[in-house]
Amino acid sequence: MGIGGWIFLGIVIVAVVWAISVYNGLVTLRNRFKNAFAQIDVQLKRRYDLIPNLVETVKGYMAHERQTLEAVIAARGAAVQASQRAAAAPGDPAAMQGLAQAEGALGGALGRLLAVFEAYPDIKANQNVLALQEELTSTENKIAFARQAFNDSVMTYNTKRESFPDNVFAGMFGFAPAELLQATESAEERKAPKVSFS
Repeated sequence: MGIGGWIFLGIVIVAVVWAISVYNGLVTLRNRFKNAFAQIDVQLKRRYDLIPNLVETVKGYMAHERQTLEAVIAARGAAVQASQRAAAAPGDPAAMQGLAQAEGALGGALGRLLAVFEAYPDIKANQNVLALQEELTSTENKIAFARQAFNDSVMTYNTKRESFPDNVFAGMFGFAPAELLQATESAEERKAPKVSFS
């Protein structure tokens, strides 16, 4: 083999090593965002487990608020199903949008339930309810951090798969774009609450 053959072989080897590196980089980033979603899923399951305990604890106090309690349970059920679909396909646009919508509905139902608590002093003084509220608040914070980590991982993955020349390999090997997990609150829900001490 002459010098030209060795140069050609060297170029081929460098190209193959480079292609393997690009492919492995995309796999690493895809697995990173899937792992980040798994962290969200853990916190969502924790919240879903806390909600029935909260509803059972307040059920006796809130006999006249049956609709509110039923709305929370129904929203929880829908969110659990959406979470399972999303866990099966993290980053899938339809699954992420379905989860965001279900979580928005659950957040709204929980917000209405907590607002109703204000009308029941016995509930506000109940230690079990206070402990469950504290756990829910802590879990909501963990969900927010996990969601941010997931979205950061998705952004890194999408940036790499859309950048040249990685986008060529991403298309060839089926690396689909991943969807961010976004809040679905309406503009009205995003407004800061008004607090009045009068």
